[in-house]
Amino acid sequence: MTRTGRQIAIGVIGCGRIAQIAHLPAIAKTSNVRLVGVSDPSTRLATAVGAQYGVPSFTVTEELLAQDLDAVIVAAPDRFHLQLGLRAIELGKHVLMEKPLATTSAEARQLADAAAARGVKLQTGTMKRHDPGLAYARSNLDRIGRILSLVTWYRVMKASRAEILQTLYPIVVEDEAVKKVEAGVKADAMRYRLATHGAHVLDTMQFFGGEFDWISAHTATRDGDYTWHGTAGIAAGGGLASFEISASVHSEWSEGTDIYGELGHIKVRSPYVFTKAGSYVELYVESERVAQVPHFGDTNPFKRQLEAFGRAVLDDLPTDPSPQEGVAAVRLIEAVADSCANQGRRVSLR
Repeated sequence: MTRTGRQIAIGVIGCGRIAQIAHLPAIAKTSNVRLVGVSDPSTRLATAVGAQYGVPSFTVTEELLAQDLDAVIVAAPDRFHLQLGLRAIELGKHVLMEKPLATTSAEARQLADAAAARGVKLQTGTMKRHDPGLAYARSNLDRIGRILSLVTWYRVMKASRAEILQTLYPIVVEDEAVKKVEAGVKADAMRYRLATHGAHVLDTMQFFGGEFDWISAHTATRDGDYTWHGTAGIAAGGGLASFEISASVHSEWSEGTDIYGELGHIKVRSPYVFTKAGSYVELYVESERVAQVPHFGDTNPFKRQLEAFGRAVLDDLPTDPSPQEGVAAVRLIEAVADSCANQGRRVSLR
């Protein structure tokens, strides 16, 4: 292993937008990881990003994996996750995989099984789990007792998004040929948006609700905007969870969760993640008649996610989410699509 003191050596596979705006800046600010190289099939992307961070760049993934490193972040498109993840795992590299873990739950299980067999860490990049507000809310679930109602939503702004991105994003290197290919993939907007945005909201629902017995959902579309609404049965305690995924809305960003238990209520409101502002949280315990509203310092969930991954590798700790939770999140996406295609038919998850 190439650990130096309390650091792990890490490579980044895929130099597109999410790597440039999220993962690479996080690595630069994280003390327990050290960037040793990047790879991308695009010469333009690999060369520019490698030069920016002062590390070797490769256009062949095998050449990056041959370097002296402990782990990789796979930031390539979903359809390459299985191939890239299995190869890294085969070579004994720990893997932080951009969400969702894979394009199907069967592929996700392959990755989880391979990681377990090889004895390496596999963590899905659902960074919202590492928002200090959401983490605080989850750690206090026992104070509100068994959950009766869990409601979570994720609404992506449309008209204002381009202006916000220009303000919040760093300058991103692009390759027009790559953009053209990815635009073709994203043309199947319903599938793409459900997988991309559903990976967050459905994992958040799982983060708070645990396992589910069944799920039922419907979808609607208007002039290129899509929405999914659904309900799921919480396995522990028999409560209900509901969700909304809307991409896009003609309004400001809206994301949050309300959890009502037999002893109290937890309220979570999350800003657009690239503002780097933490979620607003209220914890109300009925017997105390007081709402607690914590305030947090470091709020970059990509950095916090990477730090947690580094600790998992260095100290042999469980990853958050676990590989099994990564598989379950993909299964939830599939179940929503299945239910929507069958007029809201209840899909068993057991």
